[in-house]
Amino acid sequence: MRDLLVFGRTGQVARELARLAPEARFLGRDQADLSDPQACADAVGGAQAVINSAAYTAVDQAESDPELAHRINADAPAAMAMACRARGIPFLHVSSDYVFSGEGSAARDEDAPTGPLNIYGASKLAGEDAVMETGGQSAILRTSWVFSRHGRNFLTTMLALGAQRDSLAIVDDQIGGPTPASDIAAALLRMAGVMRDDPTKTGIFHLSGAPDVSWAGFAASIFAQAGLACRVDPIPTSDYPTPARRPLNSRLDCHRIQQAFGIERPDWRQAVARILDRERQI
Repeated sequence: MRDLLVFGRTGQVARELARLAPEARFLGRDQADLSDPQACADAVGGAQAVINSAAYTAVDQAESDPELAHRINADAPAAMAMACRARGIPFLHVSSDYVFSGEGSAARDEDAPTGPLNIYGASKLAGEDAVMETGGQSAILRTSWVFSRHGRNFLTTMLALGAQRDSLAIVDDQIGGPTPASDIAAALLRMAGVMRDDPTKTGIFHLSGAPDVSWAGFAASIFAQAGLACRVDPIPTSDYPTPARRPLNSRLDCHRIQQAFGIERPDWRQAVARILDRERQI
């Protein structure tokens, strides 16, 4: 898509956006410091649509650095959204299932009550609220458990550890939908195109991979598809304490995005297979 500006360049979603839309303009930290909201607003320039795929994603570190997490995850996207409103162009922002408390076992839709358990989730929720309060043509895309062949994520970590160890203890009571970064990028591009033609398309949308699974189940599938003999030993979250609390239920109801944009939940198992096939060919 021409005249598309993307905040982010090295993250998982940004790299997939660059693969799918190489003609877009991508801003890394050296060109747009998210800790400086005004600089981000100034960078919007002559774009016809803006996607913010950048964020403070160090969930545990955020517990000891709440001000920076809030500035990057809330103040910066708010400034971007305001700049987009002033220019009358669509703004798309990636958010997280961590805005929810993770109680119960039902999939949450976009109107479900929020209740983040940690600083990261609170900063992402503050960003959502600030973006929508600008009143511009904005879309929030909440997603979960993002993975790809790039950088450090659950898939790449499991492939590395699974090749080195006979067994791994993996949390089995957190349930969610692993989501391929490639499908998030494709969804954002489709949404941006539709939004440019239809100014009524705004709001919050969910996209997560299917079927819902535990981290242990996700790991077992990765090992099976990769041909790794590493055994998965399921453990409860209480056996793997972290500085930031994680939601046990990250299931997302994704019907709204299907109705508004025709985007279906991707099958994460197929995405893992594609990534492994691509790696074998290198």
